[in-house]
Amino acid sequence: MNNTRRVFLKGSLTASALGVAAGAGLLTPSSVLAATWPKGAFERKDLKEAMKMIDGSSSAESGHVTLRAPDIAENGAVVPVTMSSDLDNVVSLTLFAKDNPYPLNSNYVFSNGGMPYASSRIKLSKTMEVMAVARTSDGKLYSTKKQVKVTIGGCGG
Repeated sequence: MNNTRRVFLKGSLTASALGVAAGAGLLTPSSVLAATWPKGAFERKDLKEAMKMIDGSSSAESGHVTLRAPDIAENGAVVPVTMSSDLDNVVSLTLFAKDNPYPLNSNYVFSNGGMPYASSRIKLSKTMEVMAVARTSDGKLYSTKKQVKVTIGGCGG
């Protein structure tokens, strides 16, 4: 019983201290958690501009990237997508949905030796081409594309 009280008091004091620090502006989540988040790229409405902001170029070689997505998505609001690469020196995997209002969907950055694999559920507004791009440590880009047919729009359609 005494042990439970100590854990409760410790947790309460820690939460209070963090609350005071956040309230005083000493701890701001936006600067701590998203210091390298490329906000401008996610706001681009042009695929080539978004790709250039993320990967430094708007063109990529075909190959070395695997993209798994359904041929027909029954609901565009939740389309399961998996990306991976067979290269050893991949530093990022990026997913683009070409005809969405904002084509850049997600960008995954890997540390040295990280396995280049990412899985997510995305929203597609209509039938379109989805593209996965892998960027290697030497700056080369590799990509693959897949057409996904959407029967019910995910962006209000």
